[in-house]
Amino acid sequence: MTEALKELGTHIELKRPDCVLGWDVAHGELTVDAAPANIAGLVEFLRNDASCRFTSLVDITAVDYPDRPKRFDVVYHLLSMWQNHRIRLKIAVREDEAVPSITAVVPAANWFEREVFDMFGILFSGHPDLRRILTDYGFRGFPLRKDFPTTGYTEVRYDEELKRVVYEPVSLVQEYRQFDFMSPWEGAQYVLPGDEKKKEEAKG
Repeated sequence: MTEALKELGTHIELKRPDCVLGWDVAHGELTVDAAPANIAGLVEFLRNDASCRFTSLVDITAVDYPDRPKRFDVVYHLLSMWQNHRIRLKIAVREDEAVPSITAVVPAANWFEREVFDMFGILFSGHPDLRRILTDYGFRGFPLRKDFPTTGYTEVRYDEELKRVVYEPVSLVQEYRQFDFMSPWEGAQYVLPGDEKKKEEAKG
C-alpha cells in the first residue's frame, strides 16, 4: 500500500506541479501540501484523472496554529472507491486570507465549508451561501480557534417571564474548573468495598 501511495504522490506532482507544493506518505496515508489559489483545480484533477478518481469528498476541516504567520491549515479528505485510496490535501492560509471555494467542482463541499467558516472564521471566496451552520444567529467568535474561551462569550437561555430566548454575558454560578480528581487510592476520606483486604494484608 505504501508503495502504491508513493507512486500516486509522484503521479500527482508530475501532472499538477502548479498545485502541489510537496507530499508525504506517513502511517499509511498520503498527504499533499497544495497551493491555496489552485485548490479547486487540484480537486477537479483528482476526481477526473484515471489514476486517481477521488470522487468522494469525505470531509473539510481546519487546524489552528496561532503562532504561525499562516495561522490555519485547511484540510480536505478525499476517497477513491475505484482505486481504494484516500488522500489528504492541506493548504496553509493566513487569518485574513480567503480560500477559493470548491463548491463549483464538488457541490457537497457547501456545508463543509460553512462549518469551517463557522468554527474557525475562515472565509471561502466564491461560496454561494457562506453563513454560520452550527452556531446560533448573532454568535460571537469562532469556537475551534485556540484563543476562544472555553466558557464562550454569551449565554443563551429561555426566559419564562419574557416568554422568549434571551442572550446574556456569561455568568458562572459556581467556581469554574474546581474539580476533585483524587482517586480512592490517593488519600480520599471514604472507604470502598474491598479496602479492608488491604488493611488485612498490611497486618499479616
